[in-house]
Formats: sequence, C-alpha cells, structure tokens
Amino acid sequence: MSLVEPERPFAGKAMLRIITNNFALLTVAGVGLAWIFPPAFTWMTDGSIRLAGQPLLSLALGVVMLAMGLTLTFADYRALAQMPRALLVGVGLQFLVMPLSGFAIASALDLEPGLAVGLILVACCPGGTASNIVTFIARGNVALSVAMTMASTLAAVALTPLLTGALAGAYVAIDRLNLLLNMVGIVLVPVVLGTLLNRLFPRAAARVSAGLPVMAIVLVIWIVGGIVGGAKAQIIAHAGTVLLATFLLHASGFALGYVLAKVLGLDEVAARTISIEVGMQNSGLGSGLAKTPAFAAQFANATQAALAPVPAAISAVWHVVIGSLLAGWWRRRG
Repeated sequence: MSLVEPERPFAGKAMLRIITNNFALLTVAGVGLAWIFPPAFTWMTDGSIRLAGQPLLSLALGVVMLAMGLTLTFADYRALAQMPRALLVGVGLQFLVMPLSGFAIASALDLEPGLAVGLILVACCPGGTASNIVTFIARGNVALSVAMTMASTLAAVALTPLLTGALAGAYVAIDRLNLLLNMVGIVLVPVVLGTLLNRLFPRAAARVSAGLPVMAIVLVIWIVGGIVGGAKAQIIAHAGTVLLATFLLHASGFALGYVLAKVLGLDEVAARTISIEVGMQNSGLGSGLAKTPAFAAQFANATQAALAPVPAAISAVWHVVIGSLLAGWWRRRG
C-alpha cells in the first residue's frame, strides 16, 4: 500500500519505485556527501547516541532486519524447508565463494590485520536486500532472490561467526560466541519479531510495509556513510589497497556465482539470480558488526580496530555499482 493519501496512490508508488530502483546512485551520493561532510553521518555510527542503553548503530541495524521480517510470513519459512535445488545451490555458493574469496584476496594482497579481518567479515555476511531490486532489473528470478536473501540471513546467524572465526582467526582471535550473540540480537530476533507482528497484525503490517524498502535504504546509506566519514583518514591512507581488495571480492562473487551455477546445471535466469545474490553482501550488517565495541576489543591496538569496518563500507559502494551495471547489461540482452 502507498504512504500517501488514498486518492493519490499512484504518485506514492511511483516515488517508492524511483527511490528503490536508484539505490546504487543514492548509495554513491550518500557516501560522497559523507566524505565531504562527515558529521552529517557519523552521529549514526560513532556511539555517542544511545537509546535504551544500546548504540544507535545496533538499533538501526535491528530496524533494517525488523523491516525485512515484517515482509515475511511463517508460510515463507515453511517454504524454505522444501529447499528447491536452485535455492540450495545459491545459499551454498553464498557461504563458499565469498568467504574463501575474501580469505584468498586478503592473503594475496597481504592486507594489514584490520583490513583483512574486515574483508573476511563482510565476505561471511549474508546476501543484501538490495540484491532483490537488482535481480528485478536484471530480469532474474525475484522469488528465488528473496528466498535466498531470507535463507542466507537465517543461516548467517550461525555461519557468519563460524566462518569469520575460522578464516579471520589467522589475523586476530575472534570471539565466535560474542559474534554469535550479536547476530542473534541484531538479525534473528528482529526478523522473527517482524514476522510475528505480521502474523498478529497483518493489516497494520501491510500498511507499514509500503515504506519499508525506503526506510531500509535510508538507514543503510546512513550507516555506510557514517563508517566512511568516520574512517576518512584510514581510507585515504589505504585507498589503493582497500579499493582493489573490495572490488576483487565482489567481482569474484558475481563471476563465480554465475559460472558455478551454470556448471551445476541451472538455467540462465537462475544463474543470473545466484550471481547477484552471491556478489551482493549485506555490507551494512558487516560494517555494523565490525564497529561494535565487543568486536573492536579483539584487536591488539585501536589503529587496526578502526580499519576493520572500512572494507564493508567500501564494499557497499562496489557491490551496488557492479550489480547495477551488470543488471543493466543483462536487461538489454533480454
């Protein structure tokens, strides 16, 4: 449903469509503004504002996940139990291709510990919700994209801490239990709560859901902008390395996701969808997790801790740019 008055539903829907379809452009614009005037964004991520004892960043991430949960029903969870072949392949590649690529790139480029851990962390995160928009533009299977995002988000509650601990453990000792608890609080609880609210108050949830994509986009841009603005000095000092590393990570995800899906016998539409889902990470979640005090405390010094959120923030720009360009090319091909 629209957020505007009932007699003008088309205008509201058109505005929502414009905003969601231009997510890549808005992200780049937001990051550019954060670079020019960091204070407009850093209040979201610097920990200076707390509500109910929680940092604003953690609450913002929870709201994004709650928004996702409000769009789901318990029937959607039951449908995942059937796990069609394309969904199994897609989620499997999500947690195979990206984590291994992140580790390989960090090793090949001999990244500093903070950058290496940050790159591996975002590589181990689930798919991002922006992938659903990009899949639509690319003429992919939107239903499969939504199912993959949902399944990878739920699986990430356990897999992100496990994979991050295993791969990033070469650089710094990762407290997997603490990361698991963060994932439960920031991802699992809000998603399930949103689904429960949808079940109990379906009409209210339907009204609210009309504006959820826009709210999620705004929050993600603010989070990413806050990370970029707050880490401006670190980004300048490591610009070449971090830009190359994050580009290679997402380029590997898009390319290997497509090729391996085709090798495993899936059709063109499914291969495009899996490519997009594998290549696009939930960078906002990665940035937020890397910025939490508990995660930062695992580093030996504050300099390396400050570097950890940087790869996820830069990856938020790369994946929407690459994904949007790829989607446009596929759309022209038909």
